[in-house]
Amino acid sequence: MDEYIILMRLDLLTKEAQPSPEQMQEYMKQYHDWVGSIEAENKFSGGKGLSIEGKVLKYNDVITDGPFAEIKESIAGFIMIKAENFEEAVKIAQACPILKGEGNSVEVRKIISVHETN
Repeated sequence: MDEYIILMRLDLLTKEAQPSPEQMQEYMKQYHDWVGSIEAENKFSGGKGLSIEGKVLKYNDVITDGPFAEIKESIAGFIMIKAENFEEAVKIAQACPILKGEGNSVEVRKIISVHETN
């Protein structure tokens, strides 16, 4: 079984795009229910949320503030899952409650090792 990362993107900066505390509570319940369903299938490997602070390092020693210098959408968090193949990983990601928000997106990437030599 391979590992995949699901990157969850949404607008973390625009004030009007932020949920109310009540909406946030409901969204977090949906998120925990979704992750719980992945855990129940023994396919959850881990995950974290990300702060809205950050730096972007670019070519030629350029460092900019925040991961969202050029776009509103930023990575809010990620989870890692186990799946038989890419199609199964995408199917799991399609249930992510973040996709209920207009303009939000998730990205699925297969995790590969760059540190092992086979």
